[in-house]
Amino acid sequence: MKLPRRQFLYLAAGATALPVFSRIARAQAYPSRTVTLVVPFAAGGTTDFAARIVGEHMSRTLGQQFIVENVAGAGGTTGSIRVKRAKSDGYTILIGHIGTHAFSVSLYPDLAYNPDIDFEPIGMVVETPVFIVARKDLPPKDLKEFVAYAKANAEKLNMAHAGVGSTTFVFGLLLNSLLGVKPTMVPFNGAAPAMNALVGGQVDYMCLGSAEGGPQIQAGTIKAYANGGTERHSTLPNVPTTKEAGLSEFQGLTWFALFAPKDVPRPILDGLTDALDKALDDNNVRKRLLDIGGDIPGKAKRGQQPLVALVRSEIARWTPIIKAANIKE
Repeated sequence: MKLPRRQFLYLAAGATALPVFSRIARAQAYPSRTVTLVVPFAAGGTTDFAARIVGEHMSRTLGQQFIVENVAGAGGTTGSIRVKRAKSDGYTILIGHIGTHAFSVSLYPDLAYNPDIDFEPIGMVVETPVFIVARKDLPPKDLKEFVAYAKANAEKLNMAHAGVGSTTFVFGLLLNSLLGVKPTMVPFNGAAPAMNALVGGQVDYMCLGSAEGGPQIQAGTIKAYANGGTERHSTLPNVPTTKEAGLSEFQGLTWFALFAPKDVPRPILDGLTDALDKALDDNNVRKRLLDIGGDIPGKAKRGQQPLVALVRSEIARWTPIIKAANIKE
């Protein structure tokens, strides 16, 4: 049967539109089942805690459970690659951080993803300032004295870190490059063992996040010279910022953020962003994030576009620093 031209064109247009309507229908029904939130590190760290805290609240907002899955390996890139290759339906998302989405570009020449291209940004979750800390009996009393002491004794000093590619390692690189020193680098299998060695006086100094170092600084078992954030930390108000202490070039903030695979439908992405924003406004969520040493981002730092800009600026900032150190992972 030969169809009239007008009827044929109408049916053809309808067939072409079917995939679009199908995508819209799926987005409107989202989520209809469990959402997997991939943490690209082992359980028990700051990334894991932050994911569980916001994921729990987002599940209540969206009406479906968020299951945290830890996929550790290769500095967080193994789990990130998994999410990059997941279906673009919003049922698999990622919590990444400055390491997976900035440091990785220079540390892994064959990295299987482009952090600023291969993911859709959902929004920042939390920031944690990096502290310059030392064993409690290291002679310098403040940052100015530490800088002079490190320059005079660089060959005798050793710096702890949690492995090549970790935030403790890369922020340590930044500090050492600013001071023009090359101490002995002592690797540990995680920030906690490195901090324990610092508490025990087996190493001299390191760059440590507030989540791991805060309780030890408060207890006086390690010495804090400065906080690399833009302002003093609420739980450690007696520790000056690096700007106040005379080393403004050292800016140290570790950020954690949610990402989705590329091409997730806009309604789904916006729904996830809105759910995250509601979580960050919840008093209980805020308290729990503060308890792990985090700072909740203000409205200007939240959402999709600020995260896009942040990832790009961090890649640009850290690439020359890491390349200058000639690190091979």
